[in-house]
Amino acid sequence: QPLVSSSKWLQLYGLKRNKLSLSQILSQIGFQHRKDYVTTLGKLVASRYADGLFPQYKRAQDGSVYNLTAKKELILHFVDCLMGAIELYKQRMEWLTSESRQIFGVIQEQCIVIVLDFGGVAPTEFDLCRDALSMVLVEQVTQIAKFNLIRAAQDLMKWQQNSAPVSEHTVESALMWLWKLEHMTAASHTSSAEALLEAMSDEAVSS
Repeated sequence: QPLVSSSKWLQLYGLKRNKLSLSQILSQIGFQHRKDYVTTLGKLVASRYADGLFPQYKRAQDGSVYNLTAKKELILHFVDCLMGAIELYKQRMEWLTSESRQIFGVIQEQCIVIVLDFGGVAPTEFDLCRDALSMVLVEQVTQIAKFNLIRAAQDLMKWQQNSAPVSEHTVESALMWLWKLEHMTAASHTSSAEALLEAMSDEAVSS
C-alpha cells in the first residue's frame, strides 16, 4: 500500500510538472491582457482592442487579466486533467489519514525509537494501545531501516539494548515482546522523561 500510494504521489508530481497550475493553464488557453506605461499620460494604460472580443478572466491574487482564446475541446481537456488530479489528491489524503497513519502520522525517518508510556490506562485501553502499536510496526516500521521499543515504567524496559535492523524476524520479535508486556499501574512522573532520555542516548536514532 505505501508503495502504491507513493506511485500515486509521483503521478501528482508529474501532473504539477505538466503545467496544471492556474498560471500555467491560463498561459495555454489565452494571453495576458497587457498594460504599458504611457509617458504623456503618466500612468499605466491597458490595451482596449480585446474588450468584448474575448472572454476574460481576472486573477484574484494579482489582479492580472487574461483573454481566453482556447476552444471548448482544450478547456474540457484541462477539466479532465484537473478532475484526475483532484481524485489523486483525495486518494493520497485517504491514505495519509488511514490505519496507523491516522494515529502516528507518516514515519519518514529511517531509524526510530518508539517510547511506550501507557500511564494508568485500563486493561481494555492497554490492549487498544498495543493494537495500534502493532499496526504501526507492521505497516510502517517494516518500511524503514532500524528501530527499538522502550517502555516508560518504574523499571525502564527495552526491547533491544540498541536500535536493531528491520527484518521480518525483528518485527515479529518486537510484536511478541509488546504483547508479553504486563498491564501496570501508572508509572512515576519522571518515567517518561527517563525513557525519552534513554531513547536519545542511541546515537543512531533520528526520531
